[in-house]
Amino acid sequence: MYHNRRNFIKKSTLALAGSSAAFMFPMELLATMRKPVGANDRINVGLIGCKGMGFSDLSSMLKISETNVIALCDVDENVLKARTADLEKAGIKKPMWYRDYRKLLENKDIDVVIIGTPDHWHCLMLTDALQAGKDVYCEKPIANSVQESNIMLNYAGASDRMIQVGQWQRSQPHFVDAIDFVHSGKLGNIRLAKAWAYQGWMKPVPILPDTAVPEGVNYKMWLGPAPERPFNANRFHFNFRWFWDYAGGLMTDWGVHMIDYALYGMKAGTPKSVMALGGKFAYPDDASETPDTLQTVYEYDGFSILWEHATGISGGNYGRNHGVAFIGNNGTLVVDRSGWEIIPEEESQGGGKKAIPKIEAESHGTGGVNGLDLHTGNFIDAVKSRDASTLNAPIKVGYDAAVVSHMGNAAFKTGSRIYWDQNAGEFKEKEANQYLKANYQNGWKLPMI
Repeated sequence: MYHNRRNFIKKSTLALAGSSAAFMFPMELLATMRKPVGANDRINVGLIGCKGMGFSDLSSMLKISETNVIALCDVDENVLKARTADLEKAGIKKPMWYRDYRKLLENKDIDVVIIGTPDHWHCLMLTDALQAGKDVYCEKPIANSVQESNIMLNYAGASDRMIQVGQWQRSQPHFVDAIDFVHSGKLGNIRLAKAWAYQGWMKPVPILPDTAVPEGVNYKMWLGPAPERPFNANRFHFNFRWFWDYAGGLMTDWGVHMIDYALYGMKAGTPKSVMALGGKFAYPDDASETPDTLQTVYEYDGFSILWEHATGISGGNYGRNHGVAFIGNNGTLVVDRSGWEIIPEEESQGGGKKAIPKIEAESHGTGGVNGLDLHTGNFIDAVKSRDASTLNAPIKVGYDAAVVSHMGNAAFKTGSRIYWDQNAGEFKEKEANQYLKANYQNGWKLPMI
């Protein structure tokens, strides 16, 4: 049975489930799905950041015939050309092009903005979009620091706009079913929740020399509030996430998705304390900065949450390269993007009876549904109804996961166990608080709360 479960997981897990490649959709097929819609019923969309997950979000949203993309914004003209060609395959005429997102936000015909840029841009773009009166679908993590997360939460609270964070697992039915089981109490007292991502497909980031800025790239705009540096291909497009200037490594990439569900299952917020151990153990001499191996422990009253990640290794917990496990006295529930299962404890008395029934992964799979499509559909439904209570991943969901993830990175950087002051909203160890703050450069200013 264990062998069958491993085969099931192996067959049903996407090799690139953590990247936008998992959601790439044939644009020619999209053309057959879209139906004519009257001008008064169209929801006009502008996409900021078109290279990766942003375009996957747009492609998913365009499966809804009422949505109409009228603007693309990217600092790389080569990307704008490629994405326009993709849209033409779907019978969609060339949208307006922008190189500066602020100009896109001035377009009053745009109703919805998708933010698919590197993390260090999210705070400025979301707050500016809200001030421009746009509804926003923002990729995760919502921000590159706790300070920015606080600003974004406050802006959202003062706005009547619809905001969905791209933590699409919140719309995936089997994840919802798994959490319902966790909340049922059948697992008994849950003392530990594990979340992990073991990414065997990730290879070393080769050391590359600085070069001239590629033709068609507005590199100054790409840097934005990040520190001024010479152009290096390693820090551009996909690999930006392995450099502290722009992102938080696997902790805020996969970690936000998985830690979100650990928090959701445990009904948890910020921890009492956090400690983290790890480093660049897989590829110590490659070009990346963020740790390729990390274990982070979050302390709560009555339980702990453990985050683990590793690159170059696929053999994660319970035979799954990613997932969340809720470990209770009666049994353990394990969930990932392929499905969920119950592994019962055997009672210590009474001849080794199972404490609760075993549930196999095969009977609780994904059902073939696309979580991203459900997520963007949920967002568009809220845009139409103007009811923010129906959103599956509102700003607070993104906020909680981002703050806890950034706290883990702060603990790693300090090398110490650090304690959270809930009332002050900062660490009790003052030296750790520097890692909660944004570091805006090049004349860009943090939005005022």
